[in-house]
Amino acid sequence: MPPNIGKVGLKKDIDVGILNVVKFVTGHPLNKHREVRALFEFAKWQIGSRLVPGAVVFDWINGSRFLVRRGETGLTGNVYAGLHEFADMAFLLHFLRKEDVFIDVGANVGSYTILASAAVGCNAYAFEPIPATFQRLTANLRLNNLDDRVNALNVGIGSSVCEMAFTVGLDTVNHVVSIGEDSTNSVLVKVAPLDQVLIGESPTMIKIDVEGYETPALEGATHTLRSPSLKVVIMELNGSGSRYGYDEAKILELMLDLGFESFSYDPFRRILTNLKGKNLSSGNTLFLRDHQFVCDRLDSAPKIVIHDWSL
Repeated sequence: MPPNIGKVGLKKDIDVGILNVVKFVTGHPLNKHREVRALFEFAKWQIGSRLVPGAVVFDWINGSRFLVRRGETGLTGNVYAGLHEFADMAFLLHFLRKEDVFIDVGANVGSYTILASAAVGCNAYAFEPIPATFQRLTANLRLNNLDDRVNALNVGIGSSVCEMAFTVGLDTVNHVVSIGEDSTNSVLVKVAPLDQVLIGESPTMIKIDVEGYETPALEGATHTLRSPSLKVVIMELNGSGSRYGYDEAKILELMLDLGFESFSYDPFRRILTNLKGKNLSSGNTLFLRDHQFVCDRLDSAPKIVIHDWSL
């Protein structure tokens, strides 16, 4: 094989990656009618992040901030568009109140926790299993003076107390190593059931992003899921559970049995639409219980200003 084939392939992958980011930037709802400006800001970030060593402090929403590095997909989407996962993040901002407890399972470097605890002001638990990512998470919490408001734990969430191998170096898609998967680049992490960690707590919202390991995470959260205080679960359901042999249809059945229904959310109009299944247009599915309570909160939430929009 000619020696330049690998370089050509790498360049092609980079070009495709940049094209995908440009599509995200120009197609994001918060960049509508400001596409040229958004592309200018994207280009400015690409150049500036190469010139500045280390992390950059980015001023976000309601006085919140985060430390971000080039290529950190869990945060750069917020730099490019205001809210990376637009509908779900806007729902969080409209729904949560200071008196609530927010649970972030698979917190990564802290986007959702920062919104809940720094932008809204509620208490939170943030679970992140990967040690290097956990360090980035705690740095963002310190930046926002959230040490007293957020209980950050370097553990994974599962059905029992044990140690499990997690992949490392995959940014937002690190996951529990599956049977037969190469575990060379992995780390052993303590895993615990959510019910065991949250004894005495009454969470209002849980976000679960565990790259296919949702079934064991839910099995270890039976008491928490049945708590009357819990009104919202935002859960990533993107088919990754198949690597472990899990069926997402059973998750949907479980959530229905627990009294939750699945919805999509329009932040501009603050309207919920019943999906009667998982969200096919997004990696996350929004599960709600006590529909009227949720709607009343959404209607009464103060407006949030992001870019040129007032949500």
